[in-house]
Amino acid sequence: MGFNLPFHLSYKLRLLLLFTLCLTVVGWATSNYFVGAIQEIPKAKDFMANFKAIALGKEETLTNEAFMKKAELENCPSVSPDLRGQSKLIFKPDLTFEEVQAKNPNVHRGRYRPEKCKALQRVAILIPHRNREKHLMYLLEHLHPFLQRQQLEYGIYIIHQAGTKKFNRAKLLNVGYLEALKEENWDCFIFHDVDLVPENDYNLYMCEDQPKHLVVGRNSTGYRLRYNGYFGGVTALSREQFFKVNGFSNNYWGWGGEDDDLRLRVELHKMKISRPKPEVGKYTMIFHTRDRGNEVNAGRMKLLHQVSRVWRSDGLTSCSYKLLSVEYNPLYINITVDFWAGA
Repeated sequence: MGFNLPFHLSYKLRLLLLFTLCLTVVGWATSNYFVGAIQEIPKAKDFMANFKAIALGKEETLTNEAFMKKAELENCPSVSPDLRGQSKLIFKPDLTFEEVQAKNPNVHRGRYRPEKCKALQRVAILIPHRNREKHLMYLLEHLHPFLQRQQLEYGIYIIHQAGTKKFNRAKLLNVGYLEALKEENWDCFIFHDVDLVPENDYNLYMCEDQPKHLVVGRNSTGYRLRYNGYFGGVTALSREQFFKVNGFSNNYWGWGGEDDDLRLRVELHKMKISRPKPEVGKYTMIFHTRDRGNEVNAGRMKLLHQVSRVWRSDGLTSCSYKLLSVEYNPLYINITVDFWAGA
């Protein structure tokens, strides 16, 4: 049995050519694919580089923000670097509230907080008031920068007595304490007459472990203490200290006696009154005549003899009043109250 050799060779040759052609096509397609892929790699590298840069940038931003936040939370120093010491006070006759406001752009709704550090204390300044707008303006002009240089977080509350009833400074200060605590858990309270302006910012408006009397001397007394045991004008008590003595008495209508009453309450609780050095605790008293409705309290000595017997029942625990309004002015919070008959 024989077979056709030429036909057999021709068939094998055709298969070989077909196989070679297939390999050529596959090789060409594969090379194009990988060349395209290789050309795309730089783009991927650029993307990853950009992504890494963005991520690092965000990380750096977050780190800076965290650093700033931490810096803001650091406590202010015990002695502010902004203090100037003794200042010469000037009272412009044509001063306006708008001018005072313009000088204190960081005071909002009567409150201020340091920007660069965390204040050591939150301090409420309580100022009893009636018909003393000019004095109030002068005090605010000097008191706001004074407190800011001390790096305090503070709020200034003006407690205004409406009506024509005799003025009751002590009761207004009780009201200020109670109302101020409704919006902030203040650490320290400064009970401040509207006509006394501090001269030296080393006279720190902060509370200590004992009650503090800040007015060692004033211009009207030759910068001497008015009398031994004097505890009026401007005093500082912590939230706990004032609560402990049940605040001021509510029974001193007219001028005088309420500050001595508070001193006796402090002494009854075995607390000692501290004062700054005479050259530091200096104030200028803005001259004025006795206000109508604030005549001398003729019965003040009788009330002083009752302190040890009545302090528990006469004070914060018995302070009744009608709250008429709470207004948030740019430079202070104004609390207006009325003391009705029998209150």
